[in-house]
Amino acid sequence: MEAESLPPGKARTETGVVEHRRSGGKRRIVVFLTVSLACVALLALLGSQILAPAQGQANSGSSLLIGHPAPDFTLAALSSRPAPSVHLASLKGKPVMLDFWASWCVPCQHEAPLLQATWQRVQSQGITFLGIDFQDDHSEGLNFLRTYGITYLNVVDDTGSTAINYGVTGVPETFFLNRRGVIVSHVIGELTEQTMQSNLQMILRST
Repeated sequence: MEAESLPPGKARTETGVVEHRRSGGKRRIVVFLTVSLACVALLALLGSQILAPAQGQANSGSSLLIGHPAPDFTLAALSSRPAPSVHLASLKGKPVMLDFWASWCVPCQHEAPLLQATWQRVQSQGITFLGIDFQDDHSEGLNFLRTYGITYLNVVDDTGSTAINYGVTGVPETFFLNRRGVIVSHVIGELTEQTMQSNLQMILRST
């Protein structure tokens, strides 16, 4: 009797005809694993880019606020003695550096000596430095100022509402305002001496 021909992918056994799908199943598993690994790698890359600023790497920000008036605020001074609140609008007419920081932030600790040294050097040029302590313990904030000998003005953003208005995603973040109160530059992460100087020159020249 002539052997019955079988369709591709089937073979005859003692009990009958069965389909062999193991090879196809293995291919599907390999494809699935390959796609999954590619997705994981992509997510890891994106995650590293998102987290980089929070780790204190200084980058020029692309804030939507650049070229627009800085959001106004009135915040209490960070001081051990009674002191008047600070109204940002009152600083119009002066170039201003706004630095969002917190005592628990390691990159903030790293940049603090640079900020103080720069402030001592440029305050005679009419530039105002204003630190904004973000959602911090009051005593820890004061201890931070004492530890690093900070003498420029600092205020307290207890609720974080000011940081939200500025689109801050982590500390430190720094905004540079010209004399008209317009944001000229935004730096995400720890400031370097070069970044600091270039941005200060920018707001001094800006009209």
